[in-house]
Amino acid sequence: MPVALQSSSESSVSVLDEILNAPGVTSPFLAATGSSSKPARKKLFRRVDREYSQSLRLGVQLFLVALNVWIGVQFYLWVRWAESGGQTLEVSRPAGVEGWLPIEGLMQLKYFLLTRQLPNMHAAGFFLFVSFLVMSVVFRKSFCSWLCPVGTVSEYLWKLGRSTFRRNFQLVRWTDIALRSLKYILLSFFAYAVASMSAAAIAEFLGSPYALIVDVRMLNFFRYVGSRTALVVLGIVVASVFIKNFWCRYLCPYGAFLGLASLLSPSRITRNLDTCIDCAKCAKACPSALPVDKLIQIRSAECTACLECVAVCPAKDTLAMTVPGGLRKRDAIPVWSMAAGIAIIFFGLVGYAKITRHWSTDLPKQVYLQLVPNASEQQHPMPGAH
Repeated sequence: MPVALQSSSESSVSVLDEILNAPGVTSPFLAATGSSSKPARKKLFRRVDREYSQSLRLGVQLFLVALNVWIGVQFYLWVRWAESGGQTLEVSRPAGVEGWLPIEGLMQLKYFLLTRQLPNMHAAGFFLFVSFLVMSVVFRKSFCSWLCPVGTVSEYLWKLGRSTFRRNFQLVRWTDIALRSLKYILLSFFAYAVASMSAAAIAEFLGSPYALIVDVRMLNFFRYVGSRTALVVLGIVVASVFIKNFWCRYLCPYGAFLGLASLLSPSRITRNLDTCIDCAKCAKACPSALPVDKLIQIRSAECTACLECVAVCPAKDTLAMTVPGGLRKRDAIPVWSMAAGIAIIFFGLVGYAKITRHWSTDLPKQVYLQLVPNASEQQHPMPGAH
């Protein structure tokens, strides 16, 4: 009996070997474990077009930083003039400083939607807020990576960290998600406060002494910063060196609002699966840590349209900012046209406000001479809902 079993076994093995070694026959077991399990690497058709998106974006960033520095210096000189009772060098109040008052801009937008009337006070902030909102709907959250001076400083802090320490750090997934919720919690707080106000309540607030010099109070916050606040700011700066866009990613409610608005945008980063070589350079370059190499389209509210992923992609016609085209296709947006579109939206609305005389807030000098020196004494009004 044992001999019979052995003979049968040897016969079975012999037959199996004959089958496996027969010409044109491939074992399913060998196919699962052999070297052919790895997909063939795609051939790289290297890009030949000139990549200039990042140098163009840097030029726009530097222009906006210089513009904001100029506005800041002029505003400081104007505040010093008002605080001195008109004894120092008199300069005009730069209306552009109102762009730093996004919550007031949100209130003004609601007032306009309810009454169809443009605000009389700090109208420049309204037009700037609307321009950034329109920009986000058309070109995603491009304000954050192209125009925002805080975003620019944050970007070059983490790039400084990468060049100094040869890397940046990324928080573990659940910690990252929890911290990212902070900016939406802050946004919901401000949104609820604005949503609960009627048009009459908004008008009452905007006309109050507190609102008239809220920009001065903002300046005083940084002029007379306490040790505790200074430590918080220093902590954010240090964190921004090691973690990409720490402030923008976790704490900025303005960016959270524009990110939600960008979900309505038809434009988005699109990846061509046929030409992609799966090098993952795009994902490594993304400041928002998005899996660009895994998705066909980037629809996340975290995308800032910085085009860094597009800039590092070595494959021709693989990554691009696109808009819907015909026959279910998407057409690429040239970098120059995106920059031109951002400029048209920004300068178009600012120019319209100036031409129609809605840019500057016209108040008698005596009002500012009385209010500015006592800015810290003004109490936040609590207008009742009407």
